[in-house]
Amino acid sequence: MKYDQISNALFRKNRKKFMAKMRPKSIAIFNSNDIYPISADSTMPFEQHRDIFYLSGADQEETILVMFPDAMEMKHREVLFVRETNEHIAIWEGEKLTKEKATEVSGIQTIYWLSDFDKVFFDLMTEADTVYFNTNEHYRQAVELQTREDRFILECKRKYPAHGVAKSFPILQEIRGVKEPEEIALMQTACDITEKGFRRLLGFIKPGVWEYEIEAELAHEFLRNRSKGFAYAPIIASGNNANVLHYLENNKQCKDGELILMDVAAEYANYSSDLTRTIPVNGKFTARQAAVYNAVLNVKNEATKMLLPGTLWAEYHKECGKVMTSELLGLGLLDKADVQNEDKDWPAYKKYFMHGTSHHIGLNTHDYGALKTPMQANMVFTVEPGIYIPEEKMGVRIEDDVVIQEKGEPFNLMANIPIEVEEIEELMAAK
Repeated sequence: MKYDQISNALFRKNRKKFMAKMRPKSIAIFNSNDIYPISADSTMPFEQHRDIFYLSGADQEETILVMFPDAMEMKHREVLFVRETNEHIAIWEGEKLTKEKATEVSGIQTIYWLSDFDKVFFDLMTEADTVYFNTNEHYRQAVELQTREDRFILECKRKYPAHGVAKSFPILQEIRGVKEPEEIALMQTACDITEKGFRRLLGFIKPGVWEYEIEAELAHEFLRNRSKGFAYAPIIASGNNANVLHYLENNKQCKDGELILMDVAAEYANYSSDLTRTIPVNGKFTARQAAVYNAVLNVKNEATKMLLPGTLWAEYHKECGKVMTSELLGLGLLDKADVQNEDKDWPAYKKYFMHGTSHHIGLNTHDYGALKTPMQANMVFTVEPGIYIPEEKMGVRIEDDVVIQEKGEPFNLMANIPIEVEEIEELMAAK
């Protein structure tokens, strides 16, 4: 891994939180992701399943975590199974986890080779009444392929049909949404790498540059700072491209007089950052561009102040909509009749701001986290309002990542990343 090894104290805390919520005489299993094929002998770069990483720190394929708090033998209350390594694997693929290294990384004392799984698991299942399966129930999931986790669940149900079944997801949804200090520090590192990338762009972007050249500059800066690269597919959208919310082609030339919307951020140690900035290609906002930009910035600032312990997700978004409506009225994009006659299920402001203002962020860019219960301290959210005006071939979005505090306004992990019109213009003029 490119990142510095994480203290296993984090993973020990995470397992303790999860096991505290398990039913009596229950066992929970977590599988690593597959390595996904492309064609011939080509594969996608390996990405660890974030749940097994959250609970063990094991960042390697063919890994299984078992947690059984009521196991009769103390050594079987936490067990990690890893692929047996050898000299051949070391030569062709590189270093893999030894049993000793797996303990160092995870804090788990009992490590078995994966080849021992069926035998050990059978013995543990004779003691267990309930099995926790890790199904993907994230509100944005749209998975069509069968995962390693899916295959395990089918096989386990076939072999052990008399066991009760429970879901891991509700527990993970609750505990992963509230970050530990170590997690916030890792996310701060990801945000700091993103800052370096953005500042690099302020000295690079000018009329005539291509969107993919901007992507290349960011990739260079992220990789040289020990990130694997982008936390998600980068959106680098100049001119009217900014009105495509998930524009991914990044293949157009940036023209004089246009704005360029960049939703781009680095990962670090599997933790995401999520940044959006919109800047003028030529380094100078027009009066209209600045007015729209400052309207979005004002919504972002006001929305950030609302992210407090006790805030309800649905009410928060309603209040953000009211602030956006006021700004759109000020810009002349809406009039009072539009607001008075609006459909309550699709308010007038949605014509120009059609997505949500915030989402949880962490090990996933759209992370786990409770959405129907009050917000809590140490939840981390994006704040990302936007105004999209196709008729003016302009789209503006601004986004930061913030941590809810026990008292007062959230802490902005991206506070050092340039955001004000004057600062952006000044830095672009200095190139």
